[in-house]
Amino acid sequence: MPQTIPHYINGNSVKNTGEKQYSVYNPATGDVTAKVACATLVEINNAISAAKKAFISWSQVTPLKRARVLFNFKNLLDKNIDKIATLLTSEHGKTLDDAKGEVLRAIELVEFSCGIPTLLQGNYSENVGTGVDTYTIKQPLGICVGISPFNFPVMISTWLMIPAIACGNTFILKPSEKDPSVTLLLAELLQESGLPAGVFNILQGDKETVDALITHPDIAAVSAVGSTPVAESIYKTAISHGKRAHTFGGAKNHCVVMPDADMDDAADALLGAAFGAAGERCMAISVAVAVTDAVADALIERLKIKIPQLKIASGMNANVDMGPLITKEHAAHVKNCVNTGIKEGAELVVDGRDIKNADFKNGFFMGGCLFDKVTKDMRIYQDEIFGPVLCIMRVENFIEAIALINSNHYGNGVAIFTRDGGLARTFASQVTVGMVGINVPIPVPVAYHTFGGWKRSVFGDIHMHGPDNVQFYTRSKTVTLRWPESKKEKSAYHMISH
Repeated sequence: MPQTIPHYINGNSVKNTGEKQYSVYNPATGDVTAKVACATLVEINNAISAAKKAFISWSQVTPLKRARVLFNFKNLLDKNIDKIATLLTSEHGKTLDDAKGEVLRAIELVEFSCGIPTLLQGNYSENVGTGVDTYTIKQPLGICVGISPFNFPVMISTWLMIPAIACGNTFILKPSEKDPSVTLLLAELLQESGLPAGVFNILQGDKETVDALITHPDIAAVSAVGSTPVAESIYKTAISHGKRAHTFGGAKNHCVVMPDADMDDAADALLGAAFGAAGERCMAISVAVAVTDAVADALIERLKIKIPQLKIASGMNANVDMGPLITKEHAAHVKNCVNTGIKEGAELVVDGRDIKNADFKNGFFMGGCLFDKVTKDMRIYQDEIFGPVLCIMRVENFIEAIALINSNHYGNGVAIFTRDGGLARTFASQVTVGMVGINVPIPVPVAYHTFGGWKRSVFGDIHMHGPDNVQFYTRSKTVTLRWPESKKEKSAYHMISH
């Protein structure tokens, strides 16, 4: 019988008592490996109480001591990378190499957060008035909530929780019910690192759990990653209940290929960016914008050969290019999107809908699909498919390419392949997208630069990563001080001035 995945509350694994349950699958085999029950109101309140109590002491721990806990955590992530990646692959389906890459990006964020003593430095101004000084400090908010998606259960969970904890907050994570086990391993490693009980907690559940958390009066801030409808709903609900919030939504990421680009390099980049992790990345390239028909034809000539050669199998196998999709339902959804594209008149150049894995016939596999002659009004262009589907769109010139991208309602990531530095600079300046790659197909910034999109790819004014994390998870307090020079000095009742 499949095990029931527990919560993690106040430093302890807590048995799940909720009646509403979801199945957790091995996507490669189609087997149910575990059950996850949604948190009850009692469990939710217990996690909040534990985090509230822990905040009193954790918020007063010096930033240097908090950094030492994170150093320990970083070292444990390094030592356990194979174990983490294996567990991740077993529930998500991505290849082991891809899973290890995800853990490395999580480690990068932890390394950056170890600099929290410097990141929390305020400022000091002497003699703002006669004998008067002013200084500004950054203080933690309280209990923060993070809602992470299924596609990066290690990386994004870490991006949400570690900066909050580093800044002196306590945290409750609601992982995806599709692949929740690996976050419990992270909790064990944090505990082994010396993190006090109650500072980090995990609640299993679904939308009802999320709603209970983000409307609770004791929650100070909410950070979430998901589809645009989910991100928008969480954001609006959270801010309407007085929470600080930033949420990150969907994408339709374009890659412009100019006539001067190396076509072999561009085709290889598109192959990895579109079909890596079965396209289940918010930064995946799903639209190749070919500037001129000659470029489109050159890309298709290469891609229609390369895509069928992708090795598709269990992510546990060696030398695999693409694993299964996360669930049977999601695989069916992606295939239906392909069906819709055909009905809308797009030309399906490569059809990967019926690919099966010989070893695991019940796995949630499909191959890469390539569409040509896609137009702006088609749903396969308008909607985020979140699967291994690449659309080729043909434009006549650079200006038309920028106009196409800027008219799209998403603005997460974009790339351009060209040898023209001036044109690339113009592209970076004029495109209305939050993250830009120049000859880089998936422009995910390093941890000390800002991560986040524009338009309907993000909700909230503060992005993720770098100094923005510190800004989001702290609030500023400004202190103005004056020490009387003698007891005979008279009181002043006017505004401070020069």
